Amino acid sequence: MKVAAGIPSPSGILEAALYVDDLDAAERFYGEVLGLDRIQRVEGRHVFFRVGTSVLLLFNPDQTEQPPTNPDLPVPPHGARGPGHVCLILTRDQIASMRKHLLDWNVPIEAEFDWPNGARSLYVRDPAGNSVEFAEGHLWG
Repeated sequence: MKVAAGIPSPSGILEAALYVDDLDAAERFYGEVLGLDRIQRVEGRHVFFRVGTSVLLLFNPDQTEQPPTNPDLPVPPHGARGPGHVCLILTRDQIASMRKHLLDWNVPIEAEFDWPNGARSLYVRDPAGNSVEFAEGHLWG
């Protein structure tokens, strides 16, 4: 499908959100186990992590479904229930290292395989049941 003329084409994804029922467990998993850099936490509401030039937002869905209370930040209510998915880019060698690291932390590997284009993927679940994939950057082209 071609983009219609005159419509701006985004250059990337700035942020992605997952919804978790236990922010402390999520913070331990993404911060301690995966080693992501935490950039913000609001107790009971969210914890955010830097991923390269993007941000991974982890929200308590009970809180993000509430209407905004700060007129200076009128973020509309949003949220999801049930497991979501995020894919983080690693090289093939980094995926192999991450596999060992995750097993050292007793994080079960859910799946790992090579796609038809040769890209490697490794899947685990975070404490909330979200699917976390590590894949080579050429997976989509």
